[in-house]
Amino acid sequence: MTAPRKLTIGVLAIQGGFIEHSHALRQCDAVERVVEFTNAKEMAAQPLDGIVLPGGESSAMAVLLESFDLLEPLRAYVRAGKAVWGTCAGMILLSDSIKHAKLGGQSLVGGLHATTVRNAFGRQKESFIATLDVPDVVLADREKPFRAVFIRAPIIESVGDDVRVLARVVRPSAPPDAEPDIVAVRQDRILATSFHPELTRDIRFHEYFCRMVAGEV
Repeated sequence: MTAPRKLTIGVLAIQGGFIEHSHALRQCDAVERVVEFTNAKEMAAQPLDGIVLPGGESSAMAVLLESFDLLEPLRAYVRAGKAVWGTCAGMILLSDSIKHAKLGGQSLVGGLHATTVRNAFGRQKESFIATLDVPDVVLADREKPFRAVFIRAPIIESVGDDVRVLARVVRPSAPPDAEPDIVAVRQDRILATSFHPELTRDIRFHEYFCRMVAGEV
């Protein structure tokens, strides 16, 4: 039996939590190499099986994407149906539309048929950790709860018909009868989470992304 091909995963490394993502990905058995890239030349230097857009400051990242000529290559990558995962700011960048954008708006990579609300959970001091209920097909070992870290996190307000909701959470400040907010989705080869799996020791979301890249899920 032929062994599965090992993956090369790119991580956008211009701002935010890219080091933590790289560390988590290197712990995944399916990954052979992690490539941190900061410009279009580095991104195109070798074939990337998937790309991670990390958390950070989405408006600052958008400016840097334009400065480093990365916006159009990333858009083309998504349009080509390649696997992409955005966490927090990365989720904002992947969304087709956003609310509470900075004055004057900001550039987006787009591709995810969703409207995302920036900083929906409040300021830095409103950061929190929540246990998520995630389908078995996404995370192995369902009996082990996934504790998600939310830092100035966005939420997804609405999704297209082709977007599957993977996880929801009720914000700590919400009234008892509040509806939970969407915090993780998948659309074909696009994965988006408003929280930061890279800030925990739980690599199950990274493993799921690798399975998605490999076409196993």
